[in-house]
Amino acid sequence: MAVRLSAAEQYEALLNKYDAWMFDCDGVLWRGDRPIEGAVEVLDMLRKRGNRLLFVTNNAAKSRRSYKTKFDQLGIEAHVDEIYGSAYAAAVYISSVMKLPKDKKVFVIGMSGIEEELCNEGVSYVGGTDPADCTLEPFSLADFTPDPDVAAVLCGLDSMINYTKLAKAFHYLHRDPSCRFLVTNEDSTFPSAHGLLPGAGAIHAPLRFALNRDPLSIGKPAKTMLDCIQAKVQFDPKRTIMIGDRLNTDILFGQAGGLATLLVLTGVTSEDHITGPNASTIVPDYVTPSIGDLRSAESS
Repeated sequence: MAVRLSAAEQYEALLNKYDAWMFDCDGVLWRGDRPIEGAVEVLDMLRKRGNRLLFVTNNAAKSRRSYKTKFDQLGIEAHVDEIYGSAYAAAVYISSVMKLPKDKKVFVIGMSGIEEELCNEGVSYVGGTDPADCTLEPFSLADFTPDPDVAAVLCGLDSMINYTKLAKAFHYLHRDPSCRFLVTNEDSTFPSAHGLLPGAGAIHAPLRFALNRDPLSIGKPAKTMLDCIQAKVQFDPKRTIMIGDRLNTDILFGQAGGLATLLVLTGVTSEDHITGPNASTIVPDYVTPSIGDLRSAESS
């Protein structure tokens, strides 16, 4: 059973127990373009205590550099090497784990963040934000000349998803069973400032259905994301805590990596998901209404 945090002494004990703090971002530190109340103060408090901070997000729409800009705009201190996004993890996976040959390419369904991270890893790609693919014109295979060098399809969140992109991705995957089917993450939704919207999982779902084939997911809760972090940062899992708003990604990710987990209720997961007859079987170690609650430790 999860420990419900409420007293200042409980928050103080939590702060003393963990050295490394991994945070999901959307729904934990902010919603849309608004910081969660108290989030800035809590992060500043953790830094003053000498804790290591890491920001682990499934958001593949932005590169780490672009994500840093969002932190800056919201007045939240963060450094590029503290940010681990699923676009970055996907690029590292393709370049370092798959070891995609330099003469091969990736067909992208996604936004500029994926493209930037692929470029940084020296991975060639087609599709993505190419104007030829961002069209509502009817698609015909008769007018399509496939790139013979495409050896993988990578799907992330794409706010300009259309039939042309799906048809091209389907063609690459259908014609060649050895073509890798990769997705940045499988989040069904993501929290915006004004409510939930379809997530990256909803973008690649048509391909999954049409191909009757499951992709390899790289973001949370997959261990690939944690491997990416551990390759760059040293931390003791027993002294590390993962803070998130989603049970089946953030909390499951932390549990799979042997980390402690703290669920906040400012994003996707609500009280109904953790109590009652239909409660999730994924149980975090701790629950608190908001990350801002940790401020009470300063008064203990």
